[in-house]
Amino acid sequence: MRKSFPGVQALRDASLSVKAGTVHALMGENGAGKSTLMKCLFGIYAPDEGGVFLEGKQVRFRNPREALDHGVAMVHQELSQALSRSVMDNVWLGRYKTRFKIFIKEREMIEKTEDVLQNLNISIDPRRMMSTLPVADRQMVEIAKAVSFGAKIIVLDEPTSSLTEGEVSHLFSMINTLKARGCGIIYISHKMEEIFRIADEITVMRDGAHVKTAPTAELTMDEIIRLMVGRELKDRFPPKTATPGEVIFEVKGICSRYQKVNDVSFSLRRGEIVGLAGLAGAGRSELFENLFGLSAREKGKLFLHGKEIGNKTPGAAKRNGFAFLTEERRSSGIFGILSITENMTVAALKSFLWGGIFINDRQRVKKTEELISRLSVKAASRATPLQTLSGGNQQKVIFGRWLLTDPDVFLLDEPTRGIDVGAKYEIYQLIEELAARGKSILVISSELPELLGICHRILVMSGGTLTGEVNASTATQEEILALAAKNA
Repeated sequence: MRKSFPGVQALRDASLSVKAGTVHALMGENGAGKSTLMKCLFGIYAPDEGGVFLEGKQVRFRNPREALDHGVAMVHQELSQALSRSVMDNVWLGRYKTRFKIFIKEREMIEKTEDVLQNLNISIDPRRMMSTLPVADRQMVEIAKAVSFGAKIIVLDEPTSSLTEGEVSHLFSMINTLKARGCGIIYISHKMEEIFRIADEITVMRDGAHVKTAPTAELTMDEIIRLMVGRELKDRFPPKTATPGEVIFEVKGICSRYQKVNDVSFSLRRGEIVGLAGLAGAGRSELFENLFGLSAREKGKLFLHGKEIGNKTPGAAKRNGFAFLTEERRSSGIFGILSITENMTVAALKSFLWGGIFINDRQRVKKTEELISRLSVKAASRATPLQTLSGGNQQKVIFGRWLLTDPDVFLLDEPTRGIDVGAKYEIYQLIEELAARGKSILVISSELPELLGICHRILVMSGGTLTGEVNASTATQEEILALAAKNA
């Protein structure tokens, strides 16, 4: 298959063959062409050359609905659902059973939804509003929707990026159930450990082309990384060179009943990288939102360089030298239809004002091009819409945005979520570089090896409170998980 866009050859002779009743992992760096290939399969893009063969017959889907009707379903990493509607509505939207072609047979649809959910061991009330469900349950509903179409092929794109270990185990159980029914599962993930747990075969792509397909048992983690990045990557994490200095930021007794943050206190040193671990619902993201002024604080105080600060709004937090990378990059971190230049300079627009009134575009372009080069952002040009970039390159642009504001404290919520191993290493290097320059960094990650690999200390949250602190150089994953489960 071949597919090109203006200035970019996204696919060049890409191939993939999936057997019924197997899990086929599709791996490659961000920008390798995985998403483009899947969008061609799912009818979102029309390939320039090549074709799709389903059960030996060539098919060409003009849109996703045609793909679904033929038994090809895709669960996207960034879920697109009707959050103000019920679970039942989301499963059957556009396919309701009706009476007189006007009235929905709601009771029958509820029963059909219950049957689909029960067959997958999903305990969710079909009447619940989607907006009230956690991300993990919303993802389960999306898989149930795929099954309701009688899917023969199901594409799962980064399905565990927001899941806890227990939720991952449940997902894998569902996948094994689907395998037993003869479904072919295309599994896209950057988490190596998961691939070796669940995949039967692995296909690696690089630069839009097929590199290798082999049974999982015949490949090693190091070989997959070499195939993906085209070079050896011996160490997953860069060496820790930053030396923490004096305390510059203190949090004392932060409470927010609505956000489920209760009496949280800690300190952060200059040049220090501190991790925040915990299970889903522990209150980590809520704490970051509180520190950055996105939610109300009932009690507690913040101190920066020994002086009390309010950070009651994001604007105030930014003026006080804080930067915040949110967990949900696409929904709350980027302006997808705007260019790299506009996304990168939006937080520092005042610094580009000429005469206090007009924006100096020449300076914006100059700074953007400097950061694109410094951060190794892969894009056709600075005018490229950000939504067309890979996840890793989008994250680099967001980093660049905050670098222009020259903050003292970085709040990074899942900074490597959905990013390939090569791009992850580049993000780790950037974080280490910032710490070496004296910046202080708080980082949330659901991947414990990541926290152990890049942090000096790790704080553990459970049930909205801090339950412990460990030294990242000596701590074990078991020790952290025990603290994370303390108030769960």
